[in-house]
Amino acid sequence: MSQISILFDTETTGLDPLTGDRIIEIAAIELVRDLPTGKVFHRLVDPERDVPEGATRIHGISRSDLIGKPRFADIVDDFLAFIGDAPLVAHNAPFDFGFLNAELSRLSLPPIDMRRMIDTLALAKARFPGMPNSLNALCTRFAIDLSERTTHNALLDCRLLAEVYVELTGGRQRGLVLPEAAQSEPVFTYSRPSSRKPLRLVPSEAQLEAHAHFLTRLKDPVWARLEAPPGT
Repeated sequence: MSQISILFDTETTGLDPLTGDRIIEIAAIELVRDLPTGKVFHRLVDPERDVPEGATRIHGISRSDLIGKPRFADIVDDFLAFIGDAPLVAHNAPFDFGFLNAELSRLSLPPIDMRRMIDTLALAKARFPGMPNSLNALCTRFAIDLSERTTHNALLDCRLLAEVYVELTGGRQRGLVLPEAAQSEPVFTYSRPSSRKPLRLVPSEAQLEAHAHFLTRLKDPVWARLEAPPGT
């Protein structure tokens, strides 16, 4: 199973694609095991319409910033190639999916399957019910630096959300892979039979032999006088 997912964000002219609002910025970053790989997609987009002042106050992008930028039709192939068939992560993902699918519909292209959606807002609400779960609130909760976020910016928001997503999912622990050299002689193997049972450390045969050899060097070790419990 592929470990790749794509985290993405959009900035728009407004809140409703069904009334003519359009995407003006789109950014995406590749994740492997929920951690960024460094592969990034980022485009400003000419929406072929005005950008209301209220929207500009939120994301800082005015109509003049978009003159000469590609239309969505010009970038769609590159964007679809970047996301492939990977799961798509976004904060308040139905909003971004709605705008993305509206743009695809205008081009008579098939919509993105909603089953690919991973909504970090839903994850945050499940973990912190009743608490503020905006991107700003989550960054503050997880001590993630917000100093650069003076306005909404799709690429910056992706990078911040990637850090939030790690915290929400435990991605650093799931993504941890030790080098082969470090794994060649483990101190312990372990098993966790079920979530209700405590962690059980199980020494290897080589470790048991090394321990027995160590005991031969001790004078009258107490361990040698202990009887094994019945049935073991």
